[in-house]
Amino acid sequence: MAHILAIGIATLDVINSVKVYPAEDDEIRAVSQRLCRGGNATNSLTVLSQLEHQCYWAGVLADEANVCRIETDLKNHQINTAAVLKLTEGKVPTSYITHNLSNGSRTIVHFRDLPEYPFNEFQKIDLSQFDWLHFEGRNVVATRQMLVWAKQQAPNLPCSVEIEKQRDDIEVLFELADVVFFSKAFAQAQGHTNAPSLLNAQQAQCGNAKLTCTWGESGAWALDGKQVLHSPAFPPSQLIDTLGAGDTFNAGIIDALVRGQGLGTALHFACRLAGQKCGQQGLDGLRMDAIYPKRFKIRC
Repeated sequence: MAHILAIGIATLDVINSVKVYPAEDDEIRAVSQRLCRGGNATNSLTVLSQLEHQCYWAGVLADEANVCRIETDLKNHQINTAAVLKLTEGKVPTSYITHNLSNGSRTIVHFRDLPEYPFNEFQKIDLSQFDWLHFEGRNVVATRQMLVWAKQQAPNLPCSVEIEKQRDDIEVLFELADVVFFSKAFAQAQGHTNAPSLLNAQQAQCGNAKLTCTWGESGAWALDGKQVLHSPAFPPSQLIDTLGAGDTFNAGIIDALVRGQGLGTALHFACRLAGQKCGQQGLDGLRMDAIYPKRFKIRC
C-alpha cells in the first residue's frame, strides 16, 4: 500500500441520462438522474483506494448543504481529508452532465464559486508521509509553487501532473513533474492530430519526465526517454459510461509505477482499467483481479 496525495477539486455531479443528445432548443425527458461526487483528482483517488492505496485529498470545500454528499463519499472510499480547506462562503463546484445512452458520451456544463487550493495551505502538509503526489494542472501559478516546494522538501518524492485543458502558461509545469498526463483535448488544442506528435513535441519541455497521452478508441501512447510506447484501447462489450475514464487511466498509471512496474506495463494496465470503467456506471466495483489475477506488489 502506498500513501498518495492528490491536489485538485471535488465537485457535485448532476447526471441526466438521455436516449440521444438533444439538438439546440429541444425539450426532452431524461431517462434517469443521479447525483454523485466528481472531480478529476478525487475520481483518481477513488480508483486508487480500490487498488489498496491509502489516499489523501487536498482541495477546497464550501460549508454549505451540498458538501455533506461529497464528504460522505470521500469517507466511504477511505480518502483522508485532513488537508482540505473549508470556507464559510461560496458554493461547491457543480457539474451538470448530459449522458448520452446511445454512445456513452458525456457533455458537461460546470459552475464554480470557490478559489483554488492555495500554496500556503500546501506548505502546511508534511510531505514525508507520502509515496506519490498527483496534481491537477489547474491554477498554474500556485501549482508551480507547490511543485517547486515539493522538489525542495522531498526531492525523491514522485510527482505527476494532469494536463487536461489548455491554460495560460501551463507549460511551466511540465519540467517539474516526473509523470505528465496529456489529454486528447489538450493535444488537439495544440494542433496535433495524434498522440505521438504531441508527445514528441513536448519532450524537450518535459525534461526526463515520463509522458502519456490518451486518444479514445485508438488507445494511449507514452514516451519514456526516446522510446514511444502504445497500448490499444480495451472497449467493453457494451459502452455504458465514459465519465471518469481519463481519471481511471491516470490512477492505473500511478498504481503500476508506484509498484515499481515499467511504463509499458503501466500503460497496458491503465488502458484495461479505463476500458472496464467504460462498461459500468460510476467508479465503484472495478474488478482489478479480472485484469491482472496476480497483482504486482509494491516494491520496498
